[in-house]
Amino acid sequence: MNENTQVAQRNAGSAGNAGEVARRNDDRARRVTLTPAVDIVEDTHGVTLWADLPGVPREKLDVKVHDGRLYIEAEAAVSTPDNIRLNHVEIRAPRFARAFTLSDEFDTSRIDANLQNGVLKLSIPRREEARPRRVEIRAE
Repeated sequence: MNENTQVAQRNAGSAGNAGEVARRNDDRARRVTLTPAVDIVEDTHGVTLWADLPGVPREKLDVKVHDGRLYIEAEAAVSTPDNIRLNHVEIRAPRFARAFTLSDEFDTSRIDANLQNGVLKLSIPRREEARPRRVEIRAE
């Protein structure tokens, strides 16, 4: 018995609606969160991140920065044609989630995000003061 089962039993006993509670818990249990594959390239200008998010429309994509963490959350829109009957589905509506810790040297207010063909590209520039610079040498 797990925590969800105990909650369902308590709610079913008090509300008398065991079927609805069990269905909601079952939907949550089937909900799979996938970790998207990510490629990260760093150079002197900043970091570029490519995340694979197949089937994700822009409306179902959420990119947030909070307390030095970058969060990517998305939900794929997988449609099934009417003339196809599914016998087995492992992941019905995949949900993607991934988080990264960003150092203070990156300017999170200037992140550029682009979603194209199921690939999210994030460009995160370095702060000007964090970029490498050439030091002039004087001869005296």
